[in-house]
Amino acid sequence: MIDSQRIQELIPHRDPFLFVDQVTNIDTEENSVVAQKKISIDEPFFRGHFPGNPIMPGVLIIEALAQTGLICLFELKLAEPEAEFFFTGIEQVKFRRPVVPGDLLELHAKLLKNRRTLWKFEGRAFAGGQIAAEGVFTAYATPRAR
Repeated sequence: MIDSQRIQELIPHRDPFLFVDQVTNIDTEENSVVAQKKISIDEPFFRGHFPGNPIMPGVLIIEALAQTGLICLFELKLAEPEAEFFFTGIEQVKFRRPVVPGDLLELHAKLLKNRRTLWKFEGRAFAGGQIAAEGVFTAYATPRAR
């Protein structure tokens, strides 16, 4: 298991834009990880999305999956630790179930392929044992700015 301290050593995201609490499974053969995010009513985005009916914004679920993909790359040492990643594509995204306070968001990311500086992942987010969102993500790697 990887805790929040190690996650912050691997990726540059910080509160309030860090959406992974811990990694619960790493599969070196499949190049995949499973992570979790506990969804609390205290999350800052719930103040405006939507008052009286709090739902985690879909774009933030996608961001959580992207962060999980980065953790996969860096923890499995598939990418250089000084690399910086930027989205170049988000495909086939489907939202299946709302994510609400009290949910435990389970984040699955698997490397599909890479070609030089381009990396492609599939991601699936589960809440309450049901798929909440899924998609395919492409990112470009570049040396980290100092």
